[in-house]
Amino acid sequence: MSFPSEKDRRQAEYLLNRLIKNEKALRKWARKEGIEALRLYDADIPEIPLAIERFGLGSSAALAIWLYERPYEKDYAEESAWLELMARTAAEALDVPVDHVFPKLRKKMKGSEQYEKKAAGLSELIVKESGLSFKVNLSDYLDTGLFLDHRPARAAVGRSSRGKRLLNLFSYTGSFSVHAASGGATEVLSVDLSNTYHEWARANFALNGIPSSAHEEVKVDCLEFIESAVNARKRWDIIVVDPPTFSNSSMAKEDFDLVADWPRLLRACVRILAEDGTILFSTNSRKLRFDPAVLGLAWKDVSETSLPRDFRDRRIHRCWLLGNCTGLSFS
Repeated sequence: MSFPSEKDRRQAEYLLNRLIKNEKALRKWARKEGIEALRLYDADIPEIPLAIERFGLGSSAALAIWLYERPYEKDYAEESAWLELMARTAAEALDVPVDHVFPKLRKKMKGSEQYEKKAAGLSELIVKESGLSFKVNLSDYLDTGLFLDHRPARAAVGRSSRGKRLLNLFSYTGSFSVHAASGGATEVLSVDLSNTYHEWARANFALNGIPSSAHEEVKVDCLEFIESAVNARKRWDIIVVDPPTFSNSSMAKEDFDLVADWPRLLRACVRILAEDGTILFSTNSRKLRFDPAVLGLAWKDVSETSLPRDFRDRRIHRCWLLGNCTGLSFS
């Protein structure tokens, strides 16, 4: 069968039209909010199972395109050719150079698999988010360094951090920490096992002119850190907990499986939460059965409030406030 088939060409046309429509609908809002990174397509058309995000504006803009794992097997060569066609189509629709488009495969992790560094090469750019700057990398990893679905939660942390002590567990590239420091937090501590992510976080702080004295980082397993903090009688007013679903890092004493380990993790966080403090807990796991009542704290489901306008999939993550449910403002 020749490629592209009539079906492939039809799908490309559908994608072209949908991207143009979506970008136009979001353009004014994004400009007003100072947002330079948007999700412009998220499997809107079931037969085109892609997520497409644009980073940056004008001639320097780039696209990250994730192909969701299909529920059926498809020939690798055929899938690759199809994805290349969709990438060219997205570039045309959004007026982005084809060599600024980075296709990726997003799939469910199995067993000991982890998201690791991808092919060599580097495409880094700086994007704005509500007046702050963040470095993203579109070529080297499955994820870009900035989870766009957490944009409202980051803003809520920034608005609510003045005069507060913030602990960012599983801190990744430090975007929550940057928002907190920019918002006037008196103490910002980021905990992660990865040197790469700590270096990335330091770059994000530097981009925003925030002195290193305003931020502390610790390279350690988060559960180990919490235990040491309990022993040292440390407390934080805001604790951000956005863990991976699964981690088997060689640097940790044991594997971490959020579905099984969330009660142990959050009970530990309660022990280092200041009086009248707030825990922000978020997960993208759809298997996790969360029962906040077991923690003995007041709680509020803010999942819908925490999702941004540019995300069509309203189940991309779930999010709760625990403890002082007015301690973070999403409005």
